[in-house]
Amino acid sequence: MCAQNATHWEYRSLRPPREETQKEASDPTDQLNELGADGWEFVGTIEYEGGGTKYLVLKRPLDADTEE
Repeated sequence: MCAQNATHWEYRSLRPPREETQKEASDPTDQLNELGADGWEFVGTIEYEGGGTKYLVLKRPLDADTEE
């Protein structure tokens, strides 16, 4: 693939909302649906050692008008 045709991405992280115990994340479906409507796609998680998802990682194609 030629570098000129390569897709450039922007990334965003989302911290799942916490319940009162701070141990369990509540369902982030509403936030993910809002971000999906804006073109963001879920691609993975960032976790701390010892378990537990701390951040959800999303990406979307970088707008050609904002590329350098």
